[in-house]
Amino acid sequence: MATEQQPTACQPRRSVSRRTFLTMATTGTAAALAAPAIRTVAKGNDRPIVGQGDYRYEVHHDWPQLPDRFHWQTTHNVAIDRAGFLYVIHEGRAELTEHPSIFVFDPEGRYVRSFGQQFQGGGHGIEVREEDGQEFLYVCAYQQVKSFAKLDLKGEVVWQRRAPVQSGVYAAEEASNPRRVWGRDRFMPTNFAFLPNGDFLLADGYGSFYIHHYDKEGNWKSCFGGPGQGSGTFNTPHGLWVDKRPGRAAQLVVTDRAHNTLQYLTLDGQYVETLEGYGLPANIDTYQDLMVVPELVARITLLDGKNRVVARLGDDVERIRGDAKHTIRSHPEQWKPGRFVHPHDACFDAEGNIFVAEWVSTGRVSKLVRLA
Repeated sequence: MATEQQPTACQPRRSVSRRTFLTMATTGTAAALAAPAIRTVAKGNDRPIVGQGDYRYEVHHDWPQLPDRFHWQTTHNVAIDRAGFLYVIHEGRAELTEHPSIFVFDPEGRYVRSFGQQFQGGGHGIEVREEDGQEFLYVCAYQQVKSFAKLDLKGEVVWQRRAPVQSGVYAAEEASNPRRVWGRDRFMPTNFAFLPNGDFLLADGYGSFYIHHYDKEGNWKSCFGGPGQGSGTFNTPHGLWVDKRPGRAAQLVVTDRAHNTLQYLTLDGQYVETLEGYGLPANIDTYQDLMVVPELVARITLLDGKNRVVARLGDDVERIRGDAKHTIRSHPEQWKPGRFVHPHDACFDAEGNIFVAEWVSTGRVSKLVRLA
């Protein structure tokens, strides 16, 4: 196994800083940082506009369209390649073994191809990464699949891996006999982040709550984090991203979802600080000096290079928070134009537009076109 060090059992990292951001207001942000979202109607059409000031977007719900032979089954994550093609992964239903879990759309939202039947029933994270001039997909799946893989953009598998039992945190059968069993000794990977040296990190957001460090060939090296109350430990570390926006030292951002916070760590997993005031934050992406945070509790948050909230988009927090049994997610007739239900992932394209995938049973992917 080509690694730089011998695998060792996972251990929580010690903090290098205990500095924590002040608790934000009950609305989820200090009033001085963001004005209430504005919703108007775009002139000449019926599409809503969300945001304020320099951060206004025209909302195109259900932007990509599937051929009739396919159907959405709880959309999860989205990614964009350098040509502007959109990759959408949904969880899928395990019994539909021949139905693809990954769909590709061109820059106009037209269906191009689909693949990924092996992730059906557990499809979750997807990212595009360029390596030596070639782009690849990194995909992970939970539930009964419990696997992660590197694919080319046509869906051909380069390698596929299962639970790193050498980490010492998993039941022995997690790699050899994965089943739909949950627990802290189970492997339920959710998302990736990519390190400057070519390695990558994988969040076990629904299983052990550890973040695993791999080399570019998918060989396990180490891990950090684990379950805890914060400051470098987690309660559902669902999404992660290396924040290297201009003027900032590269650091890892983790969406500590059940704690409703973002945690910043060094790239080797040492705790730095916590940002509070989110509603089940699910993932991260960056564009120029902006960072986007999709929140499962019905909104998209934008932060500037100093991590000040500059906009909250599609906010329907009060209504969705009152839906304790998540019934609205299964009733599209109750969804409101320009409002989100359960944003699960978001990513920028090269022009600063935002694509949003929502955790709703019929699937929904929206394009937010930035108005300049």
